[in-house]
Amino acid sequence: MDIVRTYPPFTYLNDEEWTRLQQSIILQRVPAGTVILQQEGPPSQYLYVIRQGAVRFVRQNQPVLLLEEGDFFGYPSLLSGKSPTVNVIADEVTELYCIPKPVFFDLVQNSRFAEFFLKGLSERLRHQADSRTPAYLVGDMTAAVETLVTRPPLFVGVNATVGQAAQVMRSAWVSSVLVQSDPPGILTDRDLRNRVLAEQLGPNTPVTQVMSCPLKSVPADTPISGALLFMLEENIHHLPLTRQGEIIGVVTDTDLLRHQARTPLYLFKHLQQAPTPEILTRYALDIAGTVEMLYQGGLSLDKIGQVVASLNDTLLRRLLKQAEEALGPPPTPYAWLVFGSEGRMEQLLLTDQDNALVYQDDTPEAKQYFTTLAGQVVDQLLQAGFPPCPGGYMATNWCKPLPEWVDLFQRWVNTPNPDALLQTAIFFDFRPVFGALSVQPLENIIASSGRQRIFLAHLAQAAVKFRPPLGFFRRIRDEEGRVDLKMGGIAPVVSLARVYALEAGVTSRATLTRLDEAAQAGTLSREGAETLAETFRFLLRLRLQAQLQQVQAGQQPTNQVHLDSISPLERRHLKDSFSAIREMQEAVAHRFNTTMLG
Repeated sequence: MDIVRTYPPFTYLNDEEWTRLQQSIILQRVPAGTVILQQEGPPSQYLYVIRQGAVRFVRQNQPVLLLEEGDFFGYPSLLSGKSPTVNVIADEVTELYCIPKPVFFDLVQNSRFAEFFLKGLSERLRHQADSRTPAYLVGDMTAAVETLVTRPPLFVGVNATVGQAAQVMRSAWVSSVLVQSDPPGILTDRDLRNRVLAEQLGPNTPVTQVMSCPLKSVPADTPISGALLFMLEENIHHLPLTRQGEIIGVVTDTDLLRHQARTPLYLFKHLQQAPTPEILTRYALDIAGTVEMLYQGGLSLDKIGQVVASLNDTLLRRLLKQAEEALGPPPTPYAWLVFGSEGRMEQLLLTDQDNALVYQDDTPEAKQYFTTLAGQVVDQLLQAGFPPCPGGYMATNWCKPLPEWVDLFQRWVNTPNPDALLQTAIFFDFRPVFGALSVQPLENIIASSGRQRIFLAHLAQAAVKFRPPLGFFRRIRDEEGRVDLKMGGIAPVVSLARVYALEAGVTSRATLTRLDEAAQAGTLSREGAETLAETFRFLLRLRLQAQLQQVQAGQQPTNQVHLDSISPLERRHLKDSFSAIREMQEAVAHRFNTTMLG
């Protein structure tokens, strides 16, 4: 009987509730083939928990689900007072714990216990994520950034000189001062070095001549994580905070460094310099440490992905600038693209390279230059810990002039090939990172692709190729106790979101944004979008937890999780998540009639 207390949601019962349950529970043993609940028969009078054995759900003589040890059933009929919608049949000799209806209704007064029976999958997954306690010892990234302010803002008058401003900064031991101009400006120690001394200007230079204006600021109640991401994206080191339009203080990258020794700003400052072999070789571990800090600090996974993307983008830009310095100015404008998880800004720990290069003029000189540049940068990314793409989707292979890229995208959309789309669909997640060349022609093709029903049908067919690892009875299929979360769950959700978003004309790349905007546009139901979104977050979180453990053990992080390493609650949610994904795949296959494509 004590084993039941290890099954979610019975883990949430207090001692008094558990005692009552023990006193009232009934143990029942049924032979194989026994009909426990009958479709359209009497309502269930028990909550059934499988102690040993298995039961199958059968609807219209078709088995639809298999439940095993620790699973429970009967509660939909119990709660509604209506007949069961399926036949529940013992698949083998089975022992059941039967909890009588009056006891069950008493137990659902416990809100945490009740949510398993009263809430949908998306709500349960969201609640589990929200209940994760941030590790405040490593810095709470959800706290308001104003908590880092240590003094009121310091101003100088609009007519002040840089010499006067420098004296104020020295007296107050600060690295910046605000200027009472309209709108306000800011002068930093970097401005004094780069805009005054380096330009050989004197101390009588008006501060308004060299200050930064208008200010780049955020509201004071912005989470520290939001302030951090803003500073990374804007490449600034001093951030004024506002409340009701008034500046209430300034935080610096040093303040954030003090808040967290492993902050992304620490890595960002190193990446702004020319990356050395030493920086490259430790980059993967630095990223892993940063991701762990952000995760333990309570930051959501989509925000972590944005931070990692900013850092990876910074590294890429430095590597490309270095390559240009070595090779000379590019002979024609170009753009470096990333796609896949990096294009969607969903990469956490470093994964396979997915990149490409687009250049404007198709000349022998351009081809030779960009072939060399791509090879140099891809090699340095390998040094930094980005593994080569097994499919070869790297700029060393995908380096083409813009007209060729336009022709490729048009052929993918206008004359889709299902096998090609299975591999190339990730190109529709591309994001330009560096270069002066506009790739708007490619954006336009993607934006209009939703009007091509044949293309969407083939894209939908590709989206259902990767199936969740569920057997005929929806039992999790594992390989030596492990399941691949990427191929079995994450990639299918990404593919479904892509189809629904392109159908809606949505140009966003991020999976969660695509789902939300598709629901707004009506190509996906709000319930379906929420289920896929929370399933996606859950699978990412489960994979990240396993990967961080692998890194700590000195192992190469993978997409696999060992079922024995996760809790019973997580295993239940994993099975439900895989089932939800499969149902959504069946829905999209029906919507686009993919069976007619052959």
